[in-house]
Amino acid sequence: MKTKDMEVQVKKESMKSQLWDIIVDVSWAQISQKYFGKSRSWLSQKMNGLDGNGTATEFTEEEKEKLKHALNDLAERIRICSDKL
Repeated sequence: MKTKDMEVQVKKESMKSQLWDIIVDVSWAQISQKYFGKSRSWLSQKMNGLDGNGTATEFTEEEKEKLKHALNDLAERIRICSDKL
């Protein structure tokens, strides 16, 4: 039987694994501020699946869409810069 905490743990691992290839190369603080208007710690807590009080948390569907947009925007900006070389 899965508990809600176990489901959040699985989602946490899934989010990290989906982003693992770029996780150390991206300024997550900048993404959090620019696209979400939130602090670096807010995004870190979402990525890790626990808020500052140790309560399980996860991205809402809207936040997932914002993160997807942020990564696509960053990818496009990198592509434009590389094309200028």
